[in-house]
Amino acid sequence: MAEHETLPWQPYPELNDAARIARAQAFLAEMATRRSCRAFSAQPVPREVIEAALLAAGSAPSGANRQPWHFSVIESAEAKAAIRVAVEEEERNFYGGRAGEAWLDAIRPLGTDADKPYLEVAPWLIAVFAQRSGEPEDHVPQRNYYVTESVCIAAGLLLATLHAAGVATLVHTPHPMRFLNRVCRRPDKERPVLLIVTGHPAEGATVPAGIAAKKPLEQISSWL
Repeated sequence: MAEHETLPWQPYPELNDAARIARAQAFLAEMATRRSCRAFSAQPVPREVIEAALLAAGSAPSGANRQPWHFSVIESAEAKAAIRVAVEEEERNFYGGRAGEAWLDAIRPLGTDADKPYLEVAPWLIAVFAQRSGEPEDHVPQRNYYVTESVCIAAGLLLATLHAAGVATLVHTPHPMRFLNRVCRRPDKERPVLLIVTGHPAEGATVPAGIAAKKPLEQISSWL
């Protein structure tokens, strides 16, 4: 193996197996309460919460440690209004026939439609971009690797951190979503992947009853 610069491994806390199991189960119990919110209030969320969540996302593993992500955080009322206009235009096309009956049947229990007022109400929107290449070195573009996988892991850590901080989220995936490059002033080489609505639930917010049903362990895993 070629020599390379290293740092010492930072050990985990000294725990026995019982403590490790307890920690894992406590995290499971916390994450099991996570729900997608579609009715937000305008109650502020401190910027420090968002910054901490972004740094947690930035700690995710990535191909060749290239960290091929960018998070555009939107607070501006003007930018949020522009995003809502663009999203609702795409959503009208989606619900108007582009999705197809099978897809519409699948999401019908969620009670969603083309109207997305929460895009202007929630205090923060976070647009997640995937970067195909990094900053050039000696004028040569640096290719990134396993971009989609890396960005998805980072987004998962972002959502988990926001949930742990008591902040509600909704992952929105309008298609196409290139308008986010324009609104967020991001270069064309970056591909928008997710739009995460972030804030507190509105008073009286509800979720579809069916979402509480999650597949059991035997359906989502196999052991060899």
